[in-house]
Amino acid sequence: MPDQGFTRPLESLEGGFEATSSLRATALLWVHALLFIATLITTTVFGYALVQAFAMHRPLDPEHILEGYALLGHLDPRLSSGLSFSLPLLLILLSHEFGHYFECRRRGLDASLPYFLPSPTLFGTCGAFIRIRSPFYTREGLFDVGIAGPIAGFLALIPFLFLGVALSQVSPVPVNGQVEFGTPLVLHMVEAVFFRGVPVSRILLHPMAMAALGGLFATAINLLPMGQLDGGHILYAVVGARWHRIITTALTVVLAILGFFYWPWWIWAVIMFLFGRRHPLTYDRTPVSPARLVLCAAALMMFVLSVSLIPVRLA
Repeated sequence: MPDQGFTRPLESLEGGFEATSSLRATALLWVHALLFIATLITTTVFGYALVQAFAMHRPLDPEHILEGYALLGHLDPRLSSGLSFSLPLLLILLSHEFGHYFECRRRGLDASLPYFLPSPTLFGTCGAFIRIRSPFYTREGLFDVGIAGPIAGFLALIPFLFLGVALSQVSPVPVNGQVEFGTPLVLHMVEAVFFRGVPVSRILLHPMAMAALGGLFATAINLLPMGQLDGGHILYAVVGARWHRIITTALTVVLAILGFFYWPWWIWAVIMFLFGRRHPLTYDRTPVSPARLVLCAAALMMFVLSVSLIPVRLA
């Protein structure tokens, strides 16, 4: 009788733990889903503004964004035109984050599904991220997880970049509006294919090309070789903790200098100064393989092709 009396509460307690764990997992799924839906809405509103500007042969006007939110309040079906921007952009971001996620799963690492970050401002999102709860025991594991996202995202954006530029048009006057976007090297190269001899200032990008541009900006930021960004993970795996700290500090100074020309770089400089100089230790001194060094060079090339010193300028 005493044994039975002791066993029954234990079983109930274990069941309570399982129920709590299940409820927590269900709650987290709702968080992921709601953040994704919110980001789909905000990026579609921004896409609507791009579609309106493109139809009028004009650069983006912030008033069109406000108009989009007004239509959202009335559930106006015209807002669906913004899906030509939001769906490609979210697919690019999903590809990037699931690149990390599936590499974590392949290596048996505990990682969350992507958390999307909606934003009412430019592009309608601040990107996405996953939480990796497991430590990295090897440099190669850290390298593979770090580079998987940028490669997947970059490959996903290339078709949208070519198709979007092909659908773009030449403006009769220079495209100078209240919001001006930088032109990364790969975008400049693709524009030269479809609009040979046309000045960049005269090319009005299709919303799909703008989605690819947003993906390029995200790729460039993530591949900054510093801190705990994807580029920082790759850097740490290749050169180790000491050189990672030295390079991160040096690049933080570079960002602070660039801030005099484009003030948002100051925000990144502060973030890197406060949080980026340290990287979780990986107690493995085994050098990464030559094949991974080739991939490291490919990551550097993706960064060069994607980066723009002034991504967005407000006139």
